[in-house]
Amino acid sequence: MPLLKSNTSADSPTTATFRLKGGLFPLTLLEISRFDAVDFEQQLRDKAAAAPGFFKQTPVVLSFDDFAGEVDTLALADILTICHSQGLLPVALRSGVESLEQQAKALSLAIMPASRVKPAPDLQIEQQTEPSEQTESSASAANQSKTEPTEPCQLELSPTDHVEINHSPSKIITTPIRSGQQVYAPGGDLIIMAAVSAGAEVLADGNIHVYGALRGRALAGVKGDSSARIFCQSLEAELVSIAGTFKVDEDLRKEHWKMPVQVGLDEQTLSITPLV
Repeated sequence: MPLLKSNTSADSPTTATFRLKGGLFPLTLLEISRFDAVDFEQQLRDKAAAAPGFFKQTPVVLSFDDFAGEVDTLALADILTICHSQGLLPVALRSGVESLEQQAKALSLAIMPASRVKPAPDLQIEQQTEPSEQTESSASAANQSKTEPTEPCQLELSPTDHVEINHSPSKIITTPIRSGQQVYAPGGDLIIMAAVSAGAEVLADGNIHVYGALRGRALAGVKGDSSARIFCQSLEAELVSIAGTFKVDEDLRKEHWKMPVQVGLDEQTLSITPLV
């Protein structure tokens, strides 16, 4: 029987079957501080009952940076099974522990770099110093740095050495953001002079201003700026996030729904207040 031959000549150009592109996809960090299978599953179930819309095929990164206990004895497969049962899809591991990373590779999880060292408190205080205060004596400044400690962010969307705030011009969008679109303002604020549709996603290293209805997902301070805020004319969002701390629509509907609001971070808790 004669062999079948392709009609395509060996010298003819082939059509590319794929291409690689960079993309920005903020992931939720699931920080595990201790693990007891029964407690872990029950607490995830309680969270899923409170925000069922969020626990639907949601990709997460498992983090053990703050784990209190012996990580070498953890069975990562058991944690994945519990997460899957509650609608979470672990896609990567962040730990810096060799034994866990070996388990993650066997389970086809990506390995993320361990969290980097938090910036020194005096660097953060220096960013907040008013010009008039810079003329004070070095002794007074040293005393102030000791009495004003800063608290690190508890949740991160991506690891970063330091927070860069508004070093780039604001990005202004004058057209509506449609479902499926993603708009990101690196290094500055994002200003949208129209509505953000459900299924759309807007992100900024700084603040987000929406001069219309916010119905999609809005993530401000994505590189860890806890002073970032979200402003909108009508809060109808699927998710709002400041520096990794977020609320989903099930929580947002309880208060200020479809009202002009601002969203900020107050001691690791999202604060939503009406615009006056």
